[in-house]
Amino acid sequence: MKLEKNQEISVSVVEGKAYFLCSCGLSKRGAFCDGSHKNTDLRPVKYIAEETTTLKLCGCSKSSSVPFCDGSQKKVA
Repeated sequence: MKLEKNQEISVSVVEGKAYFLCSCGLSKRGAFCDGSHKNTDLRPVKYIAEETTTLKLCGCSKSSSVPFCDGSQKKVA
Protein backbone atom coordinates (compact mmCIF):
# COMPACT_ATOMS: atom_id res chain seq x y z
CA MET A 1 0.00 0.00 0.00
CA LYS A 2 1.41 3.38 -0.98
CA LEU A 3 0.70 6.00 1.66
CA GLU A 4 0.52 9.59 0.44
CA LYS A 5 1.16 12.67 2.52
CA ASN A 6 -1.33 15.54 2.49
CA GLN A 7 -4.39 13.33 2.42
CA GLU A 8 -6.36 11.31 4.91
CA ILE A 9 -5.39 7.67 5.10
CA SER A 10 -7.90 4.88 5.73
CA VAL A 11 -6.36 2.30 8.03
CA SER A 12 -7.86 -0.90 9.40
CA VAL A 13 -7.00 -1.37 13.07
CA VAL A 14 -7.48 -4.29 15.43
CA GLU A 15 -8.94 -3.88 18.91
CA GLY A 16 -6.24 -3.79 21.59
CA LYS A 17 -3.32 -3.47 19.15
CA ALA A 18 -0.86 -0.57 19.55
CA TYR A 19 0.07 1.60 16.55
CA PHE A 20 2.80 4.25 16.43
CA LEU A 21 1.77 7.19 14.28
CA CYS A 22 3.95 9.89 12.73
CA SER A 23 3.89 13.32 14.36
CA CYS A 24 6.77 14.91 12.43
CA GLY A 25 5.50 14.67 8.84
CA LEU A 26 8.78 13.11 7.65
CA SER A 27 7.80 9.44 7.59
CA LYS A 28 7.87 7.65 4.25
CA ARG A 29 5.17 5.36 5.67
CA GLY A 30 2.47 8.04 5.70
CA ALA A 31 0.60 7.99 9.00
CA PHE A 32 2.94 5.40 10.53
CA CYS A 33 6.24 6.22 12.22
CA ASP A 34 9.39 5.03 10.47
CA GLY A 35 11.87 6.67 12.84
CA SER A 36 12.39 9.81 10.73
CA HIS A 37 11.68 11.97 13.81
CA LYS A 38 15.07 11.07 15.34
CA ASN A 39 16.57 14.47 14.42
CA THR A 40 13.59 16.41 15.78
CA ASP A 41 12.05 17.09 19.19
CA LEU A 42 8.90 15.20 18.13
CA ARG A 43 7.93 11.67 19.07
CA PRO A 44 5.42 9.25 17.53
CA VAL A 45 1.89 9.13 18.88
CA LYS A 46 1.01 5.79 20.45
CA TYR A 47 -2.55 4.79 19.63
CA ILE A 48 -4.26 1.70 21.03
CA ALA A 49 -7.32 0.68 19.04
CA GLU A 50 -10.46 0.58 21.15
CA GLU A 51 -12.26 -1.54 18.54
CA THR A 52 -11.60 -3.31 15.25
CA THR A 53 -12.56 -0.74 12.63
CA THR A 54 -11.30 1.49 9.84
CA LEU A 55 -9.95 4.90 10.89
CA LYS A 56 -9.31 8.06 8.88
CA LEU A 57 -5.80 9.02 9.96
CA CYS A 58 -3.81 12.16 9.31
CA GLY A 59 -1.24 11.92 6.53
CA CYS A 60 0.00 15.52 6.68
CA SER A 61 0.80 15.66 10.43
CA LYS A 62 -0.98 19.02 10.70
CA SER A 63 -4.23 17.80 12.24
CA SER A 64 -5.29 19.36 15.53
CA SER A 65 -6.70 15.96 16.50
CA VAL A 66 -3.74 13.67 15.72
CA PRO A 67 -3.86 10.80 14.94
CA PHE A 68 -7.21 11.49 13.34
CA CYS A 69 -7.68 13.54 10.18
CA ASP A 70 -9.47 16.88 10.62
CA GLY A 71 -9.16 18.12 7.03
CA SER A 72 -5.97 20.11 7.62
CA GLN A 73 -4.43 18.58 4.48
CA LYS A 74 -6.63 20.94 2.46
CA LYS A 75 -4.64 23.84 3.93
CA VAL A 76 -1.19 22.31 3.25
CA ALA A 77 0.32 23.58 0.00
